Amino acid sequence: MNNPFEVLGLKGWADQDEIRAAYRTLVKQCHPDMIQDPVLKQEAQDRMVALNLAYEEALRLASPKAAAAIASPMAEIPAPAAVLMAERALARDNPEGALRQLMKSDVRDGDWYYMQGRVLMALEQYESAHQSFREAVRRCPDNNIYRSGALAAVVAQREASTLQGKFKRAFRKIVKK
Repeated sequence: MNNPFEVLGLKGWADQDEIRAAYRTLVKQCHPDMIQDPVLKQEAQDRMVALNLAYEEALRLASPKAAAAIASPMAEIPAPAAVLMAERALARDNPEGALRQLMKSDVRDGDWYYMQGRVLMALEQYESAHQSFREAVRRCPDNNIYRSGALAAVVAQREASTLQGKFKRAFRKIVKK
């Protein structure tokens, strides 16, 4: 399933009120009862099904019960929720928190390994990131986004091994302190 928050046009994680507002807006735009053409009506019906599924999943993930489970340090959470929480932490420039969220996942699929690769790239652990991207590709061989992640990790690994790359890395560490 696609990221339910993205299907609803939301960036990252949203609360239940934001989810409801986005859902209502989208339903008004594409409700099949507003369309006369049979072909367009079927497309609108398909879109409504996707919206309804995304709405239910997003509300479930944003529920207080799910939030409490995610906040618990020992709780296992579904892979899509772990990936979304990791994405949120990564967007806030917190790759360590993103990795902690991923490790709570009960199942590891292609999306999970892809997100782990992205987190490891942010942590500048390029070899490990490459391995994660490769595992994502192994699980979903036709996904070109996973393949581009693996390629980016190889390129970053090669750049980091050059003298110029080592200087850049050392400079970033100095600046962060």
